[in-house]
Amino acid sequence: MAVTLSLATVPIFNQILGGLSNVLDKAAAFCAAKNVDPATLLQMRLAPDMFTLTQQVNQATTHAVGAIARPAGMELPTLPEEASLDGLKKRIAASLDFINGVPASKIDGQESRALEIKTRVRTFNFTAQNYALQFAMPHFYFHVTTAYDILRHAGVELGKLDFMGKIPAS
Repeated sequence: MAVTLSLATVPIFNQILGGLSNVLDKAAAFCAAKNVDPATLLQMRLAPDMFTLTQQVNQATTHAVGAIARPAGMELPTLPEEASLDGLKKRIAASLDFINGVPASKIDGQESRALEIKTRVRTFNFTAQNYALQFAMPHFYFHVTTAYDILRHAGVELGKLDFMGKIPAS
């Protein structure tokens, strides 16, 4: 069985964004148990020139949604910029609703679609496959990992399985 673009992306986003949502639950529990203002966690960053926790989650969801919308020839949905733990969980849920609402038939077969992606740094030209697998997915993992690392650094008790989310049965 060939691995299609939808099979290479959608299950990963479901698993890892589900894990990220659970990680945010653990962050909320940590704040309650330790009497920490959640706003403190949301504004944390690993280095002065890096994004905050809030921005990391927002970027992770933006890249996940883009990896589905752009190959399908769709506009990216408007996702609110959230600034609370509950709001970030809602953004993740809205992202997953979008991702799971796009039929595989709109993504698969579009691997060669030409895409022009404008960033703060420059304009990139990709095929849909290269964009999804070599640009969006690495960015997605970077931002999810960084969000996890910020929370670990803050003292939230997390393990690798929290990051991994629900691992599907074989």
